[in-house]
Amino acid sequence: MDKNVIITGASRGIGAATAKLLAAKGYGVCINYRSRSQDAEQVLAAIRAAGGRAMALAADVSVEEEVTRLFEAAEAQLGPVTHLVNNVGILATQSPLVDISLERFNHILTTNVTSCFLCSREAARRFEAGGAIDNVSSAAARTGAPNEYVDYAASKGAMDSLTLGLAKELAPKGIRVNAVRPGLIHTEIHADGGEPGRVDRLASRIPLGRGGDPEEVANAIAWLLSDEASFVTGSLLDVAGGF
Repeated sequence: MDKNVIITGASRGIGAATAKLLAAKGYGVCINYRSRSQDAEQVLAAIRAAGGRAMALAADVSVEEEVTRLFEAAEAQLGPVTHLVNNVGILATQSPLVDISLERFNHILTTNVTSCFLCSREAARRFEAGGAIDNVSSAAARTGAPNEYVDYAASKGAMDSLTLGLAKELAPKGIRVNAVRPGLIHTEIHADGGEPGRVDRLASRIPLGRGGDPEEVANAIAWLLSDEASFVTGSLLDVAGGF
């Protein structure tokens, strides 16, 4: 059976790198995005230029009906979806917890956690033995991201719990669920938080002495989805340079 994967939030950063890598490995790839259509089309064009199978589809994966539509469209164009990467995630401007509004906190959790829940649930209902889910968590789930992104860290901690619980639920069906926890990676998300150069500022705290690249995280995701990781489920793999 062909391998087909949905990658949420795949128009840039880790999601885009993962889409290109999995396409090169023979997966049919559904590039999900919410509003960055131009970026998604560039990822799609790069994959097709390299001979890969791919499609791009706008959907807000924090909305139940949109998730159903995403899976149905991917299956109609690519064939049965066999793999899922829950990569979509946002953060807001750096702030201590006491200054975080309820609206912001709920928005972060809805975007990051509800999307993971909805897409994972849809995958669990559809996948057959041999399917796999990988959740893109964060090292912030361990550190708590004090004075910067406690709400983001909390959302990633929730994703870790979803990973562990769902892995145990789906193991008897032969479906694996894991997560990667990137550390300080050179992506545009840091600009969203108000500090584009954050990785360089904190690089000295990383034992390997540098920030990571999106492709390095994509390699870990690809391994966890692959048959090479056939005995790995319920694992949280840090890709953080020792941070």
